[in-house]
Amino acid sequence: MKKFLVLSLAAVAAGTAATGTLTKSASAEEAVNPACKAAYLCDYASGTEVYAKNETARLPIASMCKIMTLLLSFEAVENGELSYDEMVMVSEKASGMGGSQVFLESNLSYRAEELMKTVAVCSANDSCVALAERIGGSEQSFIDRMNERAKELGAENTLFSNCTGLPKDPQYSCAKDVSIMLREMLKHQKYYEFSKVWLEDFAHPDGRTTQITNTNKLVRFYDGCDGGKTGFTNEAGFCLAATAKRGETRLVSVVIGAETSKARFNGISEMFNYAFNCFENKTILEAGETELRAKVRGSKVGEISVSVERPLTVFGKKGEISNTSVDYVISDQLKAPIQKGDEVGTAILYRDGVECARTKLLAGEDAMKFTWWEAYRESAQNWN
Repeated sequence: MKKFLVLSLAAVAAGTAATGTLTKSASAEEAVNPACKAAYLCDYASGTEVYAKNETARLPIASMCKIMTLLLSFEAVENGELSYDEMVMVSEKASGMGGSQVFLESNLSYRAEELMKTVAVCSANDSCVALAERIGGSEQSFIDRMNERAKELGAENTLFSNCTGLPKDPQYSCAKDVSIMLREMLKHQKYYEFSKVWLEDFAHPDGRTTQITNTNKLVRFYDGCDGGKTGFTNEAGFCLAATAKRGETRLVSVVIGAETSKARFNGISEMFNYAFNCFENKTILEAGETELRAKVRGSKVGEISVSVERPLTVFGKKGEISNTSVDYVISDQLKAPIQKGDEVGTAILYRDGVECARTKLLAGEDAMKFTWWEAYRESAQNWN
């Protein structure tokens, strides 16, 4: 049985018993009332719910389903299935998609990165299908992967029937599930290169250009908004999932089924305003921080430095954050060889004894294994 060393560090900090739901107050219900069928507002880092309205109701979400299309595209690049520079051949089916599009020409090849950008910026249906066919082999295989990934993420009220969000039954999601998918996609920093584009010319291989315009107007008109995905069909109404960051606080907000485009933007802005005014997210430990050292067996190094992989943060009402601590769980049987960046334990953040967040502890340096002669000499010294 493995043994672990647990070290605790009390921190004077800002936080709340985060992962889960904050206690809803009358002030929240009074301050936030988006005109839509369903809405959801949460902290990006912890997923802490701030406001919810019919958040698990199964509804059509139109082009917000492209959040999953983009997520799988980013993950395909990450795991080596696809590269941003790869030229993707466009099929007749992809070029013939209706609705929002960039008018891709069939049998021509486009850079994967450019296709992904058009999905993020102007919700291009033709680019979605081209990417789906490339990554999945067929659109249907890609849709199967979309549904599998949704289950992995815990999106329990989501079912995809296509990769574009165009009307097709059965297909649905809910405000909470959309927030889960958007939070996962936001982990990919490349996305922000696309999402902040406002107006740009998209160049076709045959010399044509198509001007693409960001459908998320909040990127230009709301302070801190740097991403999101719009959606509209007659069935779904006007939809929007968006993110905004001010200081250390990043929020995610979703609106489904607003009656007008203005109403969806107003609803998201209203929720953002409330959260930024009343809540905050503060960092207890920065990525790479800590002065921990861990013992290593079988190496002349003896011990190595250890640091946290990503920041540990807490989210809560302004002025009401206290009683946080961090526990470091490190195996007391670490053995060489260990390379810088290897996982060696876990850092767990608590508030009032309740876990808020956790992250990996990584080796800060190499610990090479003893050579045969070094091991012999070490044994001889210990014998003496």
